[in-house]
Amino acid sequence: MKELKERILREGKIRGHNEVLKVDSFLNHQMDVAFLQAVGQEFRRRFDGCQVDRVLTIEASGIAVAAFTAQAFDQAPVLFAKKHKTKNIAGDVFLSQVESFTQDKRPYNIFVSKEFLHPGERVLLIDDFLANGSALEGLIDLVHQAGAQVVGAGIVIEKAFQPGGERIRAKGVRVESLARIASMSEETGVVFCD
Repeated sequence: MKELKERILREGKIRGHNEVLKVDSFLNHQMDVAFLQAVGQEFRRRFDGCQVDRVLTIEASGIAVAAFTAQAFDQAPVLFAKKHKTKNIAGDVFLSQVESFTQDKRPYNIFVSKEFLHPGERVLLIDDFLANGSALEGLIDLVHQAGAQVVGAGIVIEKAFQPGGERIRAKGVRVESLARIASMSEETGVVFCD
């Protein structure tokens, strides 16, 4: 997606020993709503012809992208995996363990209520970043526990120099990334795969 690549080059900031790409000016802190709507439409174009019964993401940065994607898929419901159990989650849940690349890299549980993820549903996974793939693996696990089917995974930015994309594709999951980064450093900036 040309506009995304231009925004990354113009507004992206590389931090943490060339591991973290900050795009919080338009994607995952301050959100450019018109841009996110275009992202949702692009995922609709890329997964055209796929039946999508539900869009699933993980809190928190994937929620906005998932909402605009769901809107593009004729208002498919959005479900997000929670990281912390609250009093308003009653009943049984599907539970999986993930490790966050940008947090402290320790494992934590994610879950969704069994009330909202059903056998036979066709689920599109959406997230802002793909690095090591742990979050997507956790979401895939939740979908499989429910007896549902993963249609594919829509990723805004994939760090192709990290193993996540390869790991998820090796599981037979279709991954559509709007921008794939081959390398990045504070010295050279961001280099895209295509």
